[in-house]
Amino acid sequence: MLKKYLRAVRHVVLGCCFLVVVLTAIHFPYDVDAPLSEREIEAAQKYYTEAYRKPGADSQAKSEYETKYLQVAAAAAKTFHIEEQVTAFVKDYDLRDRPVLEIGSGRGYLQDVAQNYTGLDISPSVARFYHKKFVIGSATAMPFPDDSFDGVWSIWVFEHVPNPEQAFREARRVTRDGGVLFLLPAWNCPPWAAQGYEVRPYSDFNLAGKIIKASIPLRSSSAYWIPTHLPIRAVRSVVAGSGPTRLRYRRLTPNYDKYWMSDSDAVNAIDSHEAMLWFLSRGDECLNCDDASVFLPRFSKPLIIRVHKSAG
Repeated sequence: MLKKYLRAVRHVVLGCCFLVVVLTAIHFPYDVDAPLSEREIEAAQKYYTEAYRKPGADSQAKSEYETKYLQVAAAAAKTFHIEEQVTAFVKDYDLRDRPVLEIGSGRGYLQDVAQNYTGLDISPSVARFYHKKFVIGSATAMPFPDDSFDGVWSIWVFEHVPNPEQAFREARRVTRDGGVLFLLPAWNCPPWAAQGYEVRPYSDFNLAGKIIKASIPLRSSSAYWIPTHLPIRAVRSVVAGSGPTRLRYRRLTPNYDKYWMSDSDAVNAIDSHEAMLWFLSRGDECLNCDDASVFLPRFSKPLIIRVHKSAG
């Protein structure tokens, strides 16, 4: 009887281990930066230009893009106290009068957080929001010399950048040695956001879509996150310990036709631990990480990085 019980337990354990291995393999961040086609670049630029487009004089209603996109962005910024967080960052690292850059500055609501502010965005249509310096440009090819800024921040941007490692590289390049970065992408963007599975009714979907929607509570839970991400983080930590590592992430298909919900337009899913390893493996320092960071998701928390170029 005991042998049968032990055999059953062993089968259960082996089955659980197999499931963890399969889930880890499915969620492993296989993607790295790849060259973009001209069509991909044009599609992204057109989308974000439309998102902030100023309506013409003969139009009494704002565009659907602008109305919903800006409303969602403003509500999220308020919910997560973004202005307060960035204000504290500027104060804590004595950046009030020093040159600072915001990557993906959008409507420019953070431009008065620091005196010597520069905003950078891919969309020319946001220029009307600014009374401080604004530059049109891509996060992956910024028009600034090396070591231009003492502080850099970016809020909910890198998940929309097709080549996020290049954007990290650029952010680090324009930051001076000893400067600080405040990085808050939407970490681990879910693949179901593009089609709005969380906000649309079951009647909108076929059988496969209904199954996806029904699985979201489980896939969003800690019980699912832990076995699918901790093994990956362990593997990637070992790899990063041998020197500068590539940034690995999961590529997503954005929805540029319908903005169902936040991150419907995300092009990648970056894990915060993977981003942290990218900087640490180059000799930089994470100022708000601790031993528990490897075990916990950081969905709404920033990475604060001090750049050490001499070490890298």
